[in-house]
Parts: sequence; structure tokens; C-alpha cells
Amino acid sequence: MKKGSNRMIRINDEIQKEISGIIRGDLKDPRIGVITSVLKVDTTADLKYCKVYISVLGDDSKKEEVIGVLKNASGYVRSLVAQRINLRVTPEIKFILDDSLEYSFKMDSLIKSVVKSDEEKADDENGLQE
Repeated sequence: MKKGSNRMIRINDEIQKEISGIIRGDLKDPRIGVITSVLKVDTTADLKYCKVYISVLGDDSKKEEVIGVLKNASGYVRSLVAQRINLRVTPEIKFILDDSLEYSFKMDSLIKSVVKSDEEKADDENGLQE
């Protein structure tokens, strides 16, 4: 079965939705902040393993703490996923920290600063020509 098949896309979307709901509602650990989101879920074709990419806004120690809590709770999360989604095999869940959002914010701010400096240079050059 190819990786981008409709079935795998539906399974990944359903697992992502359930894990997001579990993190927000069922995990009562105060160390998991409000700004913790499930960005992507990638399940193997045989449904044995599932990588869950998590984004946490905060400093590095907070990120590592949240990922540690989620790794410790992965068995509980897996059991809840098994109850909520009817799959023959419930995948083993591995939480992975994803910094792509912060990277995109950083790149966006760099691009904006370059555009601003280019505009300032253009204004200075226009002022000298007049």
C-alpha cells in the first residue's frame, strides 16, 4: 500500500484528531501547556508505529518537559486511541518535537527585517536624488 493512499490519510487524520483531543482533555498533567498542538501524524502502512509531531511554544526546557510527559503517557494515550478508533492494530505512539512553526516565525521576521531595510535604503536613495 502506498504511503499517500486515501486510507492512510484518513487513518492519520483520525489519529491526529483523537490524540489532539486526548492531550487537551484527558491528560490532566499541568506541565502540558495550552499551547501544545499536534501538527502531523505519520503512521506506517502496517499500523505498527505512529510518529506524532508535537509543537510546543515556550523555551527549550518547557519543550523537553512536555515531550517527556507525553512520552511517559504514550501507553495511556495509545489505550485511549484504541478505545476511540476501531483499528485491527493500534499503533505504538512515538512523540517527536517539531520546531517547524518556530522556524517559520523566525524566517518570517528575518524576511520582514530585510524588506524593511531595503525600503529604508530606497527611501534614502530617493531623498538624495531629489
